[in-house]
Amino acid sequence: MSGTYLAVDFGAGSGRVIAGTLRNGKLQIDEVHRFANRQIKIGKRLYWDFPALFQEMVDGLRAAADKGYKVKSIGIDTWGVDFGFIDKNGNLMGNPVCYRDERTKGLPDEFLTTPVERSSHYATTGTQVMEINTLFQLISMKKEGDPQLATANRLLFMPDLFSYFLTGNANNEYSIASTSELLDARERNWSWDIIDKASLSRELFGEIIMPGTVRGKLKSDIAAATGLGKVAVIAVCSHDTASAVYALPCNEKNCAFLSSGTWSLLGTLTDEPILSEEARTSGFTNEGSAEGKIRFLQNITGLWILQRLIAEWTKRGEECSYDAMIAEATTSDIESIIPVDDPIFANPASMEQTIQDYCSRNNMPVPHTKGEFMRCITQSLAQRYRTAIEQMNRLTPAPIEKLYIMGGGCRNTLLNQLTANATGLPVSAGPVEATAIGNILMQAQTMGDIKDSAQIKEIMTRSFEPKLFLPK
Repeated sequence: MSGTYLAVDFGAGSGRVIAGTLRNGKLQIDEVHRFANRQIKIGKRLYWDFPALFQEMVDGLRAAADKGYKVKSIGIDTWGVDFGFIDKNGNLMGNPVCYRDERTKGLPDEFLTTPVERSSHYATTGTQVMEINTLFQLISMKKEGDPQLATANRLLFMPDLFSYFLTGNANNEYSIASTSELLDARERNWSWDIIDKASLSRELFGEIIMPGTVRGKLKSDIAAATGLGKVAVIAVCSHDTASAVYALPCNEKNCAFLSSGTWSLLGTLTDEPILSEEARTSGFTNEGSAEGKIRFLQNITGLWILQRLIAEWTKRGEECSYDAMIAEATTSDIESIIPVDDPIFANPASMEQTIQDYCSRNNMPVPHTKGEFMRCITQSLAQRYRTAIEQMNRLTPAPIEKLYIMGGGCRNTLLNQLTANATGLPVSAGPVEATAIGNILMQAQTMGDIKDSAQIKEIMTRSFEPKLFLPK
């Protein structure tokens, strides 16, 4: 096996271009470019700076060429639900709006007014109803009379949009489209009934392609600007969690995954969606994965709460050493548990004060030191993961035997151990760059350098050594 693949991995806080090279049955990765991502408030709206992100991607591709990599293909993954429009001339119609914008407040209750409607809706989409989802972003635009809806030629989710401006080909990759609340979960295609109910034009929604499809090759101007030539752009599992799950080195029949970062996405792979009323009321969603499989999961607030605290402390000029906070939290005896998914922790003016006020109102010890806050948040997340596993075990054919934690949050050793303790499961933590690795492996399989999923597991076992946490 030989050849280098470039994974462009856009996160909500930062992005990176990572080169992956297969040699002697191992995957070697090299971060060739990293850049910041941020939301920008202009007027009433909170936007992503798409042109700047696109330029950062091009700079990263050029950096890979400058380092001498012989690139075979490129794959792009991003967060879910957000999108942009292109017009009939193929031009970007405006910067995509961030899912944290407030334009969708209250819209789920307006669109789904009765329990019967909610049950029927879930039985079609299999998607947890959330204000941030694409469906409600589009409904908000419809209510406001946004002119983009009347003149747009095509809706493209974030990875589709980046790929379009690389190749000139417009389509929608399955795993990212499945986050929209606009798909029929069984058919793995658009739900025209829901699109019609929302009074949206069917013309906005294009062909859905599966992971492993070649989208096209770099346009001449991009090929020249990057120095890569006309290499292929591949539709990987372009939702970041789907790419991470694709790299899962799971040898157990019944394992769960936890993509740990700003959000915690905890779930398991199934052959078909689970669309029962209990799944709906328990907050599960069915999202697309590779090979037609379903990621049956819960969207749980993750390290966002801690990230906001650190930003708050840093703004005050306070020292914020992650390792020091974990060390202090390890010896802390504070037992306070907060409901991490409560809307009060979504975007408060002061996360520190909100946590303290909640603990005080509920007669729990109030955290004051950074270590106490770290302990409070990590044990609250661990208990939330336990609840999710218990609910999952009631809905899947066999109980979960092991939990795999991937992403940046897998470096939080305290959270990993508390999760093992709370769930009673062995926890395998790592690799950190699971999303980019899954992106690269999908490209390699599409290009014929990897035969099948069994070979992927062999490569993962040889290349990366996760850390195991056993329940105590």
